[in-house]
Amino acid sequence: MSSVPNPSDPSGIPAVRNAAPRAVLPVQQGVWQLPQRLALHHGGSLEQPRIGWRLAGAHPAPVIVALGGISAHRCVFDAEQPSAGWWHEVVGAGRALDSTRLQVLGIDYLGGSGASSAPASGGVFPSLSTFDQAQALRALLDHLRIERVRAIVGASYGGMVGLAFAERYPERLEQLLVISAADRAHPMSTAWRSVQRHMVRFALSAGRGAEGMQLARALAMATYRSPQEFAARFGQAPRPLDGHWVFPVEEYLFARGRAYAARYLPESFLCLSESIDLHAVDAARIAVPTTIVAVREDQLVPLADMRALAANLPRARLHELSSPHGHDAFLKEAGALQPLFETLYAAPVSEPPASPEP
Repeated sequence: MSSVPNPSDPSGIPAVRNAAPRAVLPVQQGVWQLPQRLALHHGGSLEQPRIGWRLAGAHPAPVIVALGGISAHRCVFDAEQPSAGWWHEVVGAGRALDSTRLQVLGIDYLGGSGASSAPASGGVFPSLSTFDQAQALRALLDHLRIERVRAIVGASYGGMVGLAFAERYPERLEQLLVISAADRAHPMSTAWRSVQRHMVRFALSAGRGAEGMQLARALAMATYRSPQEFAARFGQAPRPLDGHWVFPVEEYLFARGRAYAARYLPESFLCLSESIDLHAVDAARIAVPTTIVAVREDQLVPLADMRALAANLPRARLHELSSPHGHDAFLKEAGALQPLFETLYAAPVSEPPASPEP
């Protein structure tokens, strides 16, 4: 990889392009600093926050924005190191979401453990709304001189951000595809996440934040997948260890917890987990053509909530699919998602909707 100056970037931080063979699609990425203060939806502000971004795919094809859960980052896919992309099983050359037909823009969320502005270890950070993430994305599109994107494809927290963007800036996108995200969080899901946040805060108060993150992530993993998958994978007998029994599902959950704690700051987890539960949009104000993808086995975003969202959106179509992966189906079900992505390659047939009245 080689860095080249980006003359349009007022931060002075270089963009990065692949110095790779012609078969590899072009990649640009950088960290851009907003030139002004970002006023936040729940009060307070961020002074000239940074936004990490990455644009990859078939230049100059239409741009889609791909947004995932709170653990997602700007590297949606990577042709040279596939596992580096958080959506590598679904996005890339010849995959379900084909990067030879589109350009894919990914971002690091504000508040997360990426290159965007976020809490420091032991630091304090203001509460963030999905509207704040949408506002930062809109500012980045201005900076990149992308007047209108073909679509936002958002899953989990990214679907929430996509809905917020569509409500506030409908003239900036042609369509929206939302997977496993509703107009607001279900109280049962908030209950699970509240317990996770209490675990992390308690651990931080004892100077053991990483251990708190391990516990919180282990609990979270139990909500991401379906009971059917756990029954199929973890039916083996427990094994004795140091005077107690260890269950196969327990080993899986805590292995995932340790891996997550090694790369994600507890303060960032608290910030974005809370942002999920603060999320609330007015579906009736979202005039952008929207495809809603609901997973019947999703424990975090119940099917009834997704059906209600689709019913309240003025221009929506609902697709339901079944997957043992539950809430994580968007990461695994490339075959089921591929037909839905076909609409992203077609040119728009209608004028952009007008911005809603404030």
